[in-house]
Amino acid sequence: MARNQQTWNTFGAMSAARYDTIGREYAITRREDPWLRDRIFSALGDAGTVVNVGAGAGSYEPRDRHVLAIEPSDVMIAQRSADLAPVIRGSSAPLPLRDNSVDAAMAILTVHHWDDQLEVGVRELRRVACGPVVIVTYDSAVSAKMWLMSDYLPELAALDRTIFPTIDQLAYWLGGTVDVETILTSRDTPDWTLGSFWAHPERVLDEAARNATSGFARMEPTVVNRVVAEVDKDLRDGSWDQRNGHLQDLPAFDAGLRLLVAHP
Repeated sequence: MARNQQTWNTFGAMSAARYDTIGREYAITRREDPWLRDRIFSALGDAGTVVNVGAGAGSYEPRDRHVLAIEPSDVMIAQRSADLAPVIRGSSAPLPLRDNSVDAAMAILTVHHWDDQLEVGVRELRRVACGPVVIVTYDSAVSAKMWLMSDYLPELAALDRTIFPTIDQLAYWLGGTVDVETILTSRDTPDWTLGSFWAHPERVLDEAARNATSGFARMEPTVVNRVVAEVDKDLRDGSWDQRNGHLQDLPAFDAGLRLLVAHP
């Protein structure tokens, strides 16, 4: 018991504190993208029981299956709608489940918050699921090329290289057969991830939009203020359009989003 409590005190407390801060309006700006939702549900196959780790406010969580949701942040839990599964307040490692006790496991845009429990948490997903493990994450090598990171926020690109596991690392920890799908981020996605800013530089100036992204939340205020000032200036004088105006013709863009489906 003491060992489990220590796990909560390290990863669980840090992750909860992070999302208690940035997740207050999460259900407003970070709503489900229908294309990504359909891909996730398809990847779950015919699984009847699913554990959703880092479940947050419930985006992308199926309503037609028996779901066990695990989430450390009370702020995120409070935003879950009444039709979603009840939540266990906890972290990714150890999961309170026996080996192969659920049909599938899912972790959607969360593994980069698992800090020192990253590898063991991913291995826990594989341990408890007898069927597919579905992970949505970012390939930091790709996301670093987006104008926001490459032109304005290299600090975040550098941080992402340390907190996002590579696709190869995830595949190794999961074992078995791992399929990787590139998920394009549409211009009109209702899920305002930092990747969605590719088509909306004005969101950099929107405090609510910034605050709902962990990327900006992890940056020092001096860095955020610098980026806001630089983007504001470049939008006003046309510099942003000169460099990135071609993006306005694209309906969707590869901002680095990846869907991994691991089979035993």
